[in-house]
Amino acid sequence: MSTTSAPAPLTDQPLRGLALIVGATMLFAYNDTTNKLLITEYNVPMVAAIRYIVHCLLMLAIVAPLHGCEMVRTQRTGLVLVRAASLALGSLLVSFALQRMPVAETTAIVYLCPVLIVLFSGPLLKEKVGPMAWVAAVIGFAGVLLIARPGGGLDPIGVLFVLGNVVVSVTYNLLSRVLARTERTMAMLFYSALVGAIGFGIFLPWTLHGVAPTPLQLVLFLGLGISAWLGHYLFTQSYRYAPAALVAPMTYMHLVWAGVLGWLVFGHAPEPIAMGGMALVALAGVVSAFRPRRGQRPAQWPPKTAQRSGQARAL
Repeated sequence: MSTTSAPAPLTDQPLRGLALIVGATMLFAYNDTTNKLLITEYNVPMVAAIRYIVHCLLMLAIVAPLHGCEMVRTQRTGLVLVRAASLALGSLLVSFALQRMPVAETTAIVYLCPVLIVLFSGPLLKEKVGPMAWVAAVIGFAGVLLIARPGGGLDPIGVLFVLGNVVVSVTYNLLSRVLARTERTMAMLFYSALVGAIGFGIFLPWTLHGVAPTPLQLVLFLGLGISAWLGHYLFTQSYRYAPAALVAPMTYMHLVWAGVLGWLVFGHAPEPIAMGGMALVALAGVVSAFRPRRGQRPAQWPPKTAQRSGQARAL
């Protein structure tokens, strides 16, 4: 459904954007940990279906009465649906990876994504990208090699699932920034929930099996949907207040939360070489975050043309 309603504004509030992304990463780490707990007892497509269905029902019950038709109005419907499908596919891939790998190592490999976002934000989003971005990319890649090195004990198929998640996550993140200029947060969240609920829900007659959930597991299933909803709300909002090249590297806080929860819940402590790889991946994020401030003046945000017209550049 398309409309000519006014686009949602972008503002220059980087601290607010960073606070939102830190909260989002905490919820994502909780979501990953809960997901891993549930997929030890239930199949991945069923857990994904329940997550997205809960997410979608929460939006219909809580958000729809407040926002009404605004929740379904879009200006760039095709890109909104591509973004939603990218999230659903990424969720499926990372769940298969978590079946085979610890939370911390899985999350660390996923975080090649922010470095790639910084590199692609230049040609695709017209944000300034300098030589330090390439340095960050090399550092991040070296870190992933240490984590996923041969003989490191990680399941090779699990690593492939994570790398597939990285590819679709880059698409999801870049589209989040592009669509933040024209789409409302609630509309993007609703379509993300709707596509996942339909995509996984149609297979429930074949995937809904296993032992009856305990009361604790029912709470975990509910928490899976709630954390996904709130996490992606904060994530999407963060891109309204700060540029992609600043927000994306700060998502490395996910590594911290994932490491702590993986240790507390599963007793998984990464070995020293893998921890060194995680440190390199995080260093790549730091380099990416600070490189616009060295030797050059950051581009004005929001761009003057965007302020005047409210129109997004073409992807």
